[in-house]
Amino acid sequence: MFRLDEKLARIRAGKYTRADFIIADAKDGDMGPSMTSTGPKRAKDGSFTRYHTRPEFLQNIRAIIDQGIVDIMLVSASNLEVLHEQGAFRNSVVKPAIRANDTTDIWVVRGAGYSKQPSRPFRSANLARVLHGGLDANPKAAVTGTDLGLYSITFNNDLERDYASLEAFSAFREDAARNGFKYFLEVFNPNVATGIDPEQLPFYVNDCMMRCLAGVTKADRPQFLKIPFNGAKALDELASYDPSVIVGILGGGAGTTRDCFELINQGEKYGARVALFGRKINLAEDPLAMVSFMREVAGGNIAPAEAVKAYHASLAKSGIKPLRDLAADNEITEKVLKGA
Repeated sequence: MFRLDEKLARIRAGKYTRADFIIADAKDGDMGPSMTSTGPKRAKDGSFTRYHTRPEFLQNIRAIIDQGIVDIMLVSASNLEVLHEQGAFRNSVVKPAIRANDTTDIWVVRGAGYSKQPSRPFRSANLARVLHGGLDANPKAAVTGTDLGLYSITFNNDLERDYASLEAFSAFREDAARNGFKYFLEVFNPNVATGIDPEQLPFYVNDCMMRCLAGVTKADRPQFLKIPFNGAKALDELASYDPSVIVGILGGGAGTTRDCFELINQGEKYGARVALFGRKINLAEDPLAMVSFMREVAGGNIAPAEAVKAYHASLAKSGIKPLRDLAADNEITEKVLKGA
């Protein structure tokens, strides 16, 4: 049993403690921004030199897996295949997961405008193949790829587009049921103008999410949700509405180190039990140290402001130049975090 399964069981049984807070590293950006998602390779002075190559990116993923602090490693199906071939998850407590669909609103490749148009459903991963991907070092022993994936949907208050997205979600659930595949559901904020009052938008997202699950029975429901942090009131409403639904928050942009730690702290306070962060880890000066302090903040062992100071002390000890000075990095810059 992976550590994730144990934590989910305790949360569902009403036995949650902060030690059960789930952290996922979202290293699935190659299905969205593509080549730039591997993150910057920096010189000793912290300046950008180039983006990491795929082999370097896979090595960075393996480092996080080997560290053993995160509970989920989310990657593309193709990278999961290579990681299994390398034996990355052998004897690991970290649960592998794949991005099971790649809607058009995450196609933020250089020079394109796809993400500025209403989201349309698309899916490239083959669930049957993902379940049985790769071979162990022992050629006679087949290795299961994974039985867990992220499914994403974006509502835009557009009947035609939203209807198509829900039809695709229904087809995915049928495919998942046939293959014994589990998933967690990501619902983004609208990616285009909706005509909805900005004050109402967080609650529009809440309503859309729970409405699309209302006709779905337990066997086909997501393991947990992944949503943007739209403020304390909206998160508390969603987390309180149905205790059987586990709510997680996504990381969004890189922001400051304080933004990262503050998001985990506020998210947990208002009902989130999962944090799925991509750029906040991948773009950090020291991703391993960042993950380590994320865990400490999630566990309630250190306050966000003190965690930033400790992170900078860790960078200094490792001889890594920070992207910002301590004062700037300890500022909350994301508006939604200032209002909670």
